[in-house]
Amino acid sequence: MPDSLQCERHIFMLIRSYLHADLGRLTELAIDTFGPFYEKSFRPLVGEVIFANQHGNWRDDYRKQVAELHDPDNHKYVAVVDEGGVLTGYVAWNVDPARRNGSITILAVSAEHRRASLGTALCEHAFDAMRQQGAEVVEIGTGGDDFHAPARALYESLGCVELPVAVYYREL
Repeated sequence: MPDSLQCERHIFMLIRSYLHADLGRLTELAIDTFGPFYEKSFRPLVGEVIFANQHGNWRDDYRKQVAELHDPDNHKYVAVVDEGGVLTGYVAWNVDPARRNGSITILAVSAEHRRASLGTALCEHAFDAMRQQGAEVVEIGTGGDDFHAPARALYESLGCVELPVAVYYREL
């Protein structure tokens, strides 16, 4: 069921369920959104050997991941922001009914539409859907680097609690 919302920019947006026809745009949006992290943050930080080993095919990884995000039979869902036929963002989540929890898998908003409450609206949409599916807790993760600072600020504004985690890489 779609939700119509007014965001801070006062532009009408429609949040609706994923359609198979959305796949190409959502894949492109993931690659555009996270490309700067892989190429300008992660690669310089870890070097070529670790980069190639961990995320050397990150574009292909997104092509595969995005195609598998929406699978309602396995409690996996995607909702998109549709602004006049232009997809400007999306959120994917899954629910584990037995554990009564959910997880945001990916949140992507096009660069020109950031800071306009689309991320907030998408997260709230997913949280509401998870509640309706019996979830009591949601997990949402992001990086601790500068690239991901806006995501951390968003999640904290939504009342999420940060769990400090350290991940280390070393070339052998």
